[in-house]
Amino acid sequence: MNFAIIAAGEGSRLAAEGVTVPKPLIPIGGIPLIERLTDMFERNGASSISIIVNAENHRTIDYLKNKHSNIPLHLTIKSTPGSMHSLYELKPFLQGSDFCLTTVDTVFRENEFSAYLEAFRKEKDMDGLMAVTDFADDEKPLYISTDDCLNITGFHDQRPEGSKYVSGGVYCLRPEALNILETAMQSGVVRMRDFQRQLIRSGLKLKAFPFSKIVDVDHATDIAKAEELVSGGSEEH
Repeated sequence: MNFAIIAAGEGSRLAAEGVTVPKPLIPIGGIPLIERLTDMFERNGASSISIIVNAENHRTIDYLKNKHSNIPLHLTIKSTPGSMHSLYELKPFLQGSDFCLTTVDTVFRENEFSAYLEAFRKEKDMDGLMAVTDFADDEKPLYISTDDCLNITGFHDQRPEGSKYVSGGVYCLRPEALNILETAMQSGVVRMRDFQRQLIRSGLKLKAFPFSKIVDVDHATDIAKAEELVSGGSEEH
């Protein structure tokens, strides 16, 4: 199974709030966000890791070029208009196998992530398994509606009645999703959430996997929230 990280954002909100470290290198529990993810992926059976980084983020680029990895690490350096376009740039490294995609600023407990991967690997009748949480602490959360069996029925900009989950920014998908990504790009789709909607419209079976809490490090105050999440023995390897 291949893994991928989108780290192509500019981190402008953090910079405006006085954070001088590039977002991917912000330490959480003493470990930079991007290394925290790559190490976790290796521990959870990654065959390869592909990362896209903004072309202006020289510190992160240098960091990754000097990083030792026990598995293939593919680095793409390119500025993109959004996460969906970043995924498209990583597409050549992900074709032909199941893959797991995350954004670099997503922080979660490793024991929950391991259980999530195990569920995806076991349930072959699904086309995708999306990490969700009922902890909504995002400026523009993507709300997710499900049936009683956690099959995803829709992705919403506003919370629909009866929905308690938001997207956690972690996606496990089968190879077919990349064919739909190609179609979405050709039809002018721009946002990652609209690509997810197109997965549903195309008939793919997506399920939700609840995490107790997922923190997106978008603001300086989120750093303390992420530290709290991973501290106190809350992560079990």
